[in-house]
Amino acid sequence: MAAIVLSGVDKVYSGGVKAVDGLDLEIRDGEFMVLVGPSGCGKSTALRMIAGLEEISGGTVSIGERVVNDLAPKDRDIAMVFQNYALYPHMTVEKNLEFGLRLRGVSKEERRQKVLEAAKMLGLEQYLSRKPAALSGGQRQRVAMGRAIVREPQAFLMDEPLSNLDAKLRVSMRASLSQLHARLGVTTVYVTHDQIEAMTLGTRVCVLREGRLQQVDTPQRLFEDPVNLFVAGFIGSPAMNFAAARLAAADDGMTVSFAGYTLPVPAERIAERPALVDYAGRDVIVGVRPSDFEDAAHAAEGWAPMRVTASVTEELGSEINVIFTIDAPPVEHKDTADLADDAVDGEDGAAIPLAEDKALWTARVNSRSRVRPGDAVEVAVDTRRLHFFDPATGLAIGPVAEDEDADGAEPAEDAAGDAPSLEKKTA
Repeated sequence: MAAIVLSGVDKVYSGGVKAVDGLDLEIRDGEFMVLVGPSGCGKSTALRMIAGLEEISGGTVSIGERVVNDLAPKDRDIAMVFQNYALYPHMTVEKNLEFGLRLRGVSKEERRQKVLEAAKMLGLEQYLSRKPAALSGGQRQRVAMGRAIVREPQAFLMDEPLSNLDAKLRVSMRASLSQLHARLGVTTVYVTHDQIEAMTLGTRVCVLREGRLQQVDTPQRLFEDPVNLFVAGFIGSPAMNFAAARLAAADDGMTVSFAGYTLPVPAERIAERPALVDYAGRDVIVGVRPSDFEDAAHAAEGWAPMRVTASVTEELGSEINVIFTIDAPPVEHKDTADLADDAVDGEDGAAIPLAEDKALWTARVNSRSRVRPGDAVEVAVDTRRLHFFDPATGLAIGPVAEDEDADGAEPAEDAAGDAPSLEKKTA
């Protein structure tokens, strides 16, 4: 096993197109790091530069104690798992699994032992004599993973390995991947555009946008403390709701007003986000996650009520997504515009917040609500979990990471695309 360190890594294609821009990232020994972001954000390019499949335009890539910029892929002691399986169709599962070992001159007895161990680990023992055409998609992907496992490399690099599988199989394969990583403990770099996949798999998740690092942190910290509007809107499904708002001082704290609603900002939230005090009497962008709503009839005491009319309801069994409009236009900012563009391109996790020039919001409530389209319903908001962003820069207001070294948070780029020098307590 080995740590992987990218220092100031650039990738510039012909014509001056910069796919990766000054990427600094440390992937710790034994960590499962997920690179996530919309199409064209540079995540696959970064992975291919680690593998040696793409030439580095600037900076250094280290695996373990070695700088590997000039090493061929075969000399980097890594194993890749691709989206398209990359199996040899004329070979049996057993022959596919042992192929890399055979090239390295491993003895027949050792090859057999490693193949059997990997097959047992992946539940492939009964398929060793079959050829890939006789396997399902999930079984083929397990063979591809087994071929990487028998190599016993310093690191696994996985490029959207589950994207060709159906939804149900992807869920089970995610669980299998997590179990494999827990058992093997090998440093893993995993690329996906699916933020749900990123959140469920990653020890830490690195969010990229236009080739630049936005934030790297644990999945829960990304969800609870996004560094800017882009990360807030990209991480979480359904996406975070945004509105232009105004903060005001109040006797017992602060209030935030938007679209005809006024919600209290609890003292505990202000204590967590002390920079909010400086925004009293100023415009901000407020963010509310759908999961921080509940039908007021079933909400906890102290949650702030909002009267809305359900436009659409999505019944999910134990929960209902209530989609409604608020009397305010969608937030106009480069970060939210990029999220909307991503939704147009077919990516998951973002919706175009437009309905007759009114913002479209989503509340996730318990199925006991029984709310139906057209119903007037009072929903309640857990105001202890409100998010606030500077309308000019798009950066989160308040501390995002107390200890960057311990928790892995990184500063975001500013609205103009330059990486600012930020104080940790005020983004």
